[in-house]
Amino acid sequence: MRIGLYPGTFDPITNGHIDIIRRGAALVDRLVIGVAINRDKGPLFTLEERVEMIEAECGKLSQETGTEIVAHPFENLLIHCARDVGATVIVRGLRAVVLDSSVETVFLMAEAKHQAIASRLVKEIARLDGEVTRFVPPAVHARLVEKLGKS
Repeated sequence: MRIGLYPGTFDPITNGHIDIIRRGAALVDRLVIGVAINRDKGPLFTLEERVEMIEAECGKLSQETGTEIVAHPFENLLIHCARDVGATVIVRGLRAVVLDSSVETVFLMAEAKHQAIASRLVKEIARLDGEVTRFVPPAVHARLVEKLGKS
Protein backbone atom coordinates (compact mmCIF):
# COMPACT_ATOMS: atom_id res chain seq x y z
CA MET A 1 0.00 0.00 0.00
CA ARG A 2 1.45 3.35 -1.04
CA ILE A 3 0.88 5.99 1.63
CA GLY A 4 1.41 9.66 0.94
CA LEU A 5 1.67 12.53 3.40
CA TYR A 6 0.62 16.07 2.47
CA PRO A 7 1.75 18.34 5.34
CA GLY A 8 0.67 21.91 5.98
CA THR A 9 -1.01 24.28 8.37
CA PHE A 10 -4.21 24.52 6.29
CA ASP A 11 -5.31 27.76 8.00
CA PRO A 12 -7.73 27.54 6.24
CA ILE A 13 -7.72 24.84 3.58
CA THR A 14 -7.87 26.51 0.15
CA ASN A 15 -8.92 25.46 -3.35
CA GLY A 16 -5.21 25.14 -4.13
CA HIS A 17 -4.80 22.67 -1.26
CA ILE A 18 -7.85 20.74 -2.45
CA ASP A 19 -6.43 20.56 -5.96
CA ILE A 20 -3.14 19.15 -4.63
CA ILE A 21 -5.06 16.66 -2.46
CA ARG A 22 -7.13 15.51 -5.45
CA ARG A 23 -4.06 15.11 -7.63
CA GLY A 24 -1.98 13.53 -4.86
CA ALA A 25 -4.74 11.02 -4.17
CA ALA A 26 -4.31 9.70 -7.71
CA LEU A 27 -0.71 8.76 -6.91
CA VAL A 28 -1.20 6.82 -3.67
CA ASP A 29 -3.56 4.34 -2.05
CA ARG A 30 -3.92 6.39 1.14
CA LEU A 31 -3.28 10.10 1.54
CA VAL A 32 -2.69 11.49 5.01
CA ILE A 33 -3.22 15.22 5.40
CA GLY A 34 -0.71 16.18 8.06
CA VAL A 35 -2.18 19.16 9.89
CA ALA A 36 0.70 20.99 11.54
CA ILE A 37 -0.20 22.25 14.99
CA ASN A 38 2.50 24.96 14.73
CA ARG A 39 1.53 27.31 17.55
CA ASP A 40 4.32 29.70 16.48
CA LYS A 41 2.40 30.66 13.32
CA GLY A 42 -0.55 31.83 15.42
CA PRO A 43 -3.24 30.17 13.30
CA LEU A 44 -6.59 31.90 12.86
CA PHE A 45 -8.51 28.62 13.16
CA THR A 46 -8.04 26.16 16.00
CA LEU A 47 -6.58 22.76 15.24
CA GLU A 48 -10.02 21.22 15.68
CA GLU A 49 -11.58 23.69 13.23
CA ARG A 50 -8.86 23.07 10.63
CA VAL A 51 -9.22 19.28 10.96
CA GLU A 52 -13.01 19.61 10.70
CA MET A 53 -12.76 21.68 7.48
CA ILE A 54 -10.25 19.23 5.99
CA GLU A 55 -12.39 16.21 6.87
CA ALA A 56 -15.48 17.82 5.35
CA GLU A 57 -13.70 18.59 2.08
CA CYS A 58 -11.71 15.36 1.94
CA GLY A 59 -14.74 13.17 2.52
CA LYS A 60 -16.02 14.34 -0.84
CA LEU A 61 -12.62 13.90 -2.48
CA SER A 62 -12.20 10.42 -1.05
CA GLN A 63 -15.49 9.34 -2.61
CA GLU A 64 -14.57 11.03 -5.90
CA THR A 65 -11.06 9.55 -6.14
CA GLY A 66 -11.58 6.20 -4.42
CA THR A 67 -8.52 6.92 -2.27
CA GLU A 68 -8.65 6.94 1.50
CA ILE A 69 -7.88 10.50 2.67
CA VAL A 70 -7.48 11.22 6.38
CA ALA A 71 -6.50 14.22 8.50
CA HIS A 72 -3.69 13.66 10.99
CA PRO A 73 -2.59 16.45 13.37
CA PHE A 74 1.12 16.49 14.12
CA GLU A 75 3.59 18.58 16.09
CA ASN A 76 6.81 16.65 15.60
CA LEU A 77 9.32 16.78 12.75
CA LEU A 78 7.92 16.05 9.30
CA ILE A 79 10.11 12.96 8.89
CA HIS A 80 8.84 11.60 12.21
CA CYS A 81 5.25 12.21 11.15
CA ALA A 82 5.95 10.43 7.85
CA ARG A 83 7.32 7.44 9.74
CA ASP A 84 4.39 7.50 12.20
CA VAL A 85 1.84 7.22 9.38
CA GLY A 86 3.91 4.85 7.22
CA ALA A 87 4.31 7.34 4.37
CA THR A 88 6.77 6.60 1.59
CA VAL A 89 5.80 9.70 -0.39
CA ILE A 90 5.58 13.32 0.74
CA VAL A 91 3.29 15.49 -1.38
CA ARG A 92 4.11 19.18 -1.66
CA GLY A 93 2.49 21.85 -3.76
CA LEU A 94 4.47 24.24 -5.94
CA ARG A 95 3.34 27.35 -7.69
CA ALA A 96 4.62 26.50 -11.15
CA VAL A 97 3.43 26.29 -14.72
CA VAL A 98 1.18 23.36 -15.61
CA LEU A 99 1.99 22.12 -19.11
CA ASP A 100 -1.08 19.98 -19.67
CA SER A 101 -3.84 19.13 -17.19
CA SER A 102 -3.96 15.52 -18.42
CA VAL A 103 -0.30 14.90 -17.54
CA GLU A 104 0.87 15.18 -13.93
CA THR A 105 4.18 16.94 -13.34
CA VAL A 106 6.19 15.34 -10.52
CA PHE A 107 9.16 17.08 -8.95
CA LEU A 108 11.78 14.83 -7.36
CA MET A 109 14.72 16.05 -5.36
CA ALA A 110 18.10 14.38 -5.50
CA GLU A 111 19.67 13.33 -2.21
CA ALA A 112 21.20 16.26 -0.34
CA LYS A 113 24.73 15.15 -1.26
CA HIS A 114 23.89 15.55 -4.97
CA GLN A 115 21.90 18.80 -4.86
CA ALA A 116 24.71 21.35 -4.92
CA ILE A 117 26.17 20.37 -8.28
CA ALA A 118 24.86 21.27 -11.73
CA SER A 119 26.03 20.13 -15.17
CA ARG A 120 27.24 23.66 -15.89
CA LEU A 121 29.48 23.57 -12.80
CA VAL A 122 30.78 20.08 -13.61
CA LYS A 123 31.81 21.26 -17.10
CA GLU A 124 33.48 24.37 -15.69
CA ILE A 125 35.39 22.42 -13.05
CA ALA A 126 36.51 19.84 -15.66
CA ARG A 127 37.55 22.61 -18.11
CA LEU A 128 39.72 24.12 -15.37
CA ASP A 129 41.35 20.73 -14.66
CA GLY A 130 39.42 20.23 -11.43
CA GLU A 131 38.40 16.87 -10.02
CA VAL A 132 34.86 15.86 -11.02
CA THR A 133 34.89 12.09 -10.44
CA ARG A 134 32.66 12.42 -7.38
CA PHE A 135 30.01 14.27 -9.42
CA VAL A 136 29.60 11.98 -12.45
CA PRO A 137 29.63 8.24 -13.20
CA PRO A 138 33.01 6.83 -14.40
CA ALA A 139 31.87 6.46 -18.04
CA VAL A 140 30.69 10.09 -18.10
CA HIS A 141 33.99 11.21 -16.58
CA ALA A 142 35.87 9.43 -19.37
CA ARG A 143 33.74 11.17 -22.01
CA LEU A 144 34.24 14.56 -20.35
CA VAL A 145 38.01 14.04 -20.40
CA GLU A 146 37.84 12.98 -24.04
CA LYS A 147 35.55 15.83 -25.07
CA LEU A 148 37.69 18.47 -23.32
CA GLY A 149 40.95 16.97 -24.59
CA LYS A 150 42.23 16.48 -21.04
CA SER A 151 44.38 13.62 -19.82
